[in-house]
Amino acid sequence: MSLTHGTRRIQSRGRIAGFIGPLALALLLAVLTTASRGNDAWLTSYDAALAAAEESGRPVLAVFTGSDWCQHCRTLERNVLDTEEFLDWASERVVLLMIDLPQEGITLDERKARSRICIKYGVRSFPNTVLIAPGGAAITTQPGYRGQNTGTWLASFDGHAPIRMASVSSRQHKVHSSLVSAVETARNTRKPILVMVSRPGDASASTRLLSLMKDPEFESLAHEHFVVAQLPPAGALDRSPDEDAVAELIGAEGLSPEAVEIVVTDDGHTPLFKESGTQENRGVVSGLRRFLAARQGASARR
Repeated sequence: MSLTHGTRRIQSRGRIAGFIGPLALALLLAVLTTASRGNDAWLTSYDAALAAAEESGRPVLAVFTGSDWCQHCRTLERNVLDTEEFLDWASERVVLLMIDLPQEGITLDERKARSRICIKYGVRSFPNTVLIAPGGAAITTQPGYRGQNTGTWLASFDGHAPIRMASVSSRQHKVHSSLVSAVETARNTRKPILVMVSRPGDASASTRLLSLMKDPEFESLAHEHFVVAQLPPAGALDRSPDEDAVAELIGAEGLSPEAVEIVVTDDGHTPLFKESGTQENRGVVSGLRRFLAARQGASARR
């Protein structure tokens, strides 16, 4: 159900209340409240969304809307947010958050709380979409809606919201989206960092990387012996502290089309081992095993 339809139903509650008993009214309100939330994928609590982002390692895609007065918001919902293409994309990449500021249907306290989130992220017009890192920092913003199809609308987020592997919800299988957090974890666990870099918006590179991350042998090896980070290349990030470090790791040559790079580092700046992620999965795994064996041998000699 769309946000608009849910709002219209909520606005009709007052008229309905005069014709039904208290118990029936309570049951009806419960049904309408559930219906007005729309797709189950969307959260409406900012704090809950950040908690889910921290747990999963995925960024929050927050859509700021005015469901009962903003025509462009309704069009964005119909053309993009309600489509299977968008929901499939989101299910693999982000935590969805809807911040709705309708003219009616919410309490003053709710309005103040939602307005504070708008102020925090500089949202002054609707619709507005902000991609938020698990720690709460804004990654990129897309104000307004100009009638783009789903694929075009999503293109600006692709490089900032890479696909996560299926088991990422487990804390022991966390995939970092920031080198800063990966380096901090590496210091605590004394594991090297396995960085996966691919071209944003490159369908072939995304497919190659997803295949690698879902490979059982690679997944087991990566999470047992490394701190895993998945990043877009330098130039795809908006004022991120990772940008220079990513450029150092992949080298001056950058990434060619369809390219995926696998880099191992201890400090997030100095590459210890590099290989192409475009080769067969077993080739990537073999290379990483050779690196680990050489590292263990060097440690034993010291």
